[in-house]
Amino acid sequence: MPAICNIYAHYVQTAICTMEVVPPTVAAMQMRLEALQRDGLPWLVASDGRDVLGYAYAGRYRPRVGYYGTVETSIYLHPDHVGRRIGQALLGALIEECVALALRQIVAVIVDSEDTAGSIRLHERFGFKRVGLFEKVGHKLGRDVDTLLMQRSLAAR
Repeated sequence: MPAICNIYAHYVQTAICTMEVVPPTVAAMQMRLEALQRDGLPWLVASDGRDVLGYAYAGRYRPRVGYYGTVETSIYLHPDHVGRRIGQALLGALIEECVALALRQIVAVIVDSEDTAGSIRLHERFGFKRVGLFEKVGHKLGRDVDTLLMQRSLAAR
């Protein structure tokens, strides 16, 4: 968990892909993992056997019961390992896990900027479609940011 916290802290402090501004503690991240585990949702870690290269999880899209079956992706890579197809492996495995759980829909909520173009392309490669844009709903690192909504069915094709 400390390695995962370090990866996430990098993005919290330097990027707009997350709207958090204070990195969570190891204990707080552990609580997030345990909440996903209680819900039976996947949390995946990519490792080379020595170091954590990245992680991904599917969290509830919204807490209300009517949204059960829809999850939201989160993928974070160690900054030294971006561009090595680790995100591809994580997203592919995450989708497979969600299909196996008989979930219905998977969404991505991506801050829309040049910095996140790679994340948008990654999700498009896996069949996510752009379904909406919230304009200037976030503010981080001195700028207003848009949020792109992407969606993919998990139904058997």
